[in-house]
Amino acid sequence: MPRFTVHIRDEWLAVPCRDTSNTIQWLGQEALKRYVKNKPDNGGIKAVKDTRFVVRRCQGLGLLDADDTIEDVLEDNDFVELAIEGDTMSPDFIPCEPGVSHLYPLTYFISMDGNSLSSTDLVNLGRGLYKIKLTPEAERKVVQSRELLDTIVKENKVVYGITTGFGKFARTVIPVSKLKELQENLVRSHSAGVGNPLSPERTRMLLALRINVLAKGHSGISLETLHAMIQAFNASCLSFVPEKGTVGASGDLAPLSHLALGLMGEGKMWSPKSGWADAKYVLEAHGLKPITLKPKEGLALINGTQMITSLGAEAVERAQAIARQADIIAALTLEVLKGTTKAFDSDIHSLRPHPGQIEVAQRFRSLLDSDHHPSQIAESHRFCDRVQDAYTMRCCPQVHGVANDTIKFVLNIINTEINSATDNPMVFAERGETISGGNFHGEYPAKALDFLAIAVHELASISERRIERLCNPSLSELPAFLVNEGGLNSGFMIAHCTAASLVSENKVLCHPSSVDSLSTSAATEDHVSMGGWAARKALRVIEHVEQVLAIELLTACQGIEFLRPLRTTTPLEKVYELVRSVVKPWFKDRFMSPDIEAVQRLLLDQKVWNVAKPYIDKYQTEYIPESRPISPTAFSLDPPAKNSLFTEAVQ
Repeated sequence: MPRFTVHIRDEWLAVPCRDTSNTIQWLGQEALKRYVKNKPDNGGIKAVKDTRFVVRRCQGLGLLDADDTIEDVLEDNDFVELAIEGDTMSPDFIPCEPGVSHLYPLTYFISMDGNSLSSTDLVNLGRGLYKIKLTPEAERKVVQSRELLDTIVKENKVVYGITTGFGKFARTVIPVSKLKELQENLVRSHSAGVGNPLSPERTRMLLALRINVLAKGHSGISLETLHAMIQAFNASCLSFVPEKGTVGASGDLAPLSHLALGLMGEGKMWSPKSGWADAKYVLEAHGLKPITLKPKEGLALINGTQMITSLGAEAVERAQAIARQADIIAALTLEVLKGTTKAFDSDIHSLRPHPGQIEVAQRFRSLLDSDHHPSQIAESHRFCDRVQDAYTMRCCPQVHGVANDTIKFVLNIINTEINSATDNPMVFAERGETISGGNFHGEYPAKALDFLAIAVHELASISERRIERLCNPSLSELPAFLVNEGGLNSGFMIAHCTAASLVSENKVLCHPSSVDSLSTSAATEDHVSMGGWAARKALRVIEHVEQVLAIELLTACQGIEFLRPLRTTTPLEKVYELVRSVVKPWFKDRFMSPDIEAVQRLLLDQKVWNVAKPYIDKYQTEYIPESRPISPTAFSLDPPAKNSLFTEAVQ
């Protein structure tokens, strides 16, 4: 029989429906009857038939017409919200943000073994591009690890976290009859995070990464529980995970506890089908059962650095994307400001051979070499008396270069952390013992992400100075703020202010969080990494960098309008055309925020890079003299080639 889950005020009600030709009005009244029946004062409702209400789908908040039939507008097990007239939105109801999650009808599987996942894979898992399955070897290791734990419990051995309490209570031995309750209490008590929930994409990443770590076979999780986690991931049933509350040692306890709590059927959960609802209803709607924790499994689910690392994976992937597009944007600005390309000569950079610096200089030559890409703009000032440019143009290889090298350094740490066992105690089935250690400490990713924020911030810092040069007529030889009828029109005046404000915010956000530590758990956990904040603020810094560079790209394209009919190099003209496909030239003042957002989206989707990359690749393979060898590309954001870990799913 079809049934629907209806949220009224602070309760979720399951409403069966024998006849789906009934109307939405009928469904609402039936839900109200059940709501009133459970309330001693009828919930303040005098008569159900006289109560006015509206009904919305939980997913997307679409308003349902009271006269529509259920079969026309709802599917079996749909989730709806009923709002009684005069009520405010229930504090227990969490609307799903529109557009936050995209699932694709054709899905591939990643076979997880705990050793082979990359940051790119993890971000794609977050986007819903892949489902998960375990390799046979991973399953074998998980089973062996669990068998050892079952033996420990059977023999009544005293082992931390398995037959004892946690932290300060490590010397308290727990009776076998209460070991299940011990693990459940651990998850419930540690679910003490605060703040907004992680987005569905980020929660998917968190869950996928925890599955990958458990697949290593050193945590003592049972294969049954791990399979239940994979089923929840593949159905996109995602727990409510508050973004705040971790100190990054002993792991990300609070966020991972919230992740586990939803899998236990408690707390809130999100799915594309339900939006936010009680976890038990979301799991049931997808034919899933809540997990039942065995000894040590609660600890296995919550002890590790997966929140720091999953957010760090997104941060480093976005950092790579914006760093290489920053080179293209800066090259376009140099053209508009009629700069010289001499500072990018390969002989200069061979004398200071940092890989990132050499890479950036190569990109500039690939985009600006007038012998290969004739530029009418460059020809127009070939014989001017300027011999060198300001640092913001001349020093791009040095400033952008160290950002590239830092990103590579951080990427290595994040990818190592992604495939590391960070539980405690660690289970070594081959040795027949468990060993307590400190792999849960988040210092590695915390330090790396603080470093990432500082390095990537410089891309915005130098970009803002180039925006100033573009907007300042005494520096650009272009109209003030790049607009006609200045005074009547303000042009890019406040866009530059926005860039300046974002750079200033970044200066505060770049203060490293990992230099701080507060002792917790009655001085048992007396040094912590503060890595959760390091990851969150790194993401915020990178978002600001994307926005500042979007403003510079808009500004540079506007500058080209005043140099027409002269044309720049072919690859930069392609970039200009891409921007103009989403943003018109600035003839007179208009609402600017949508333009900035549209260009930031081009950068997030890496479309600027994709337009220029063929020209960069061709130049670097065909037009670099053999005496000046090309430094290998430090990193790539291109999707990885399919290997044995990737298998197509049946459509």
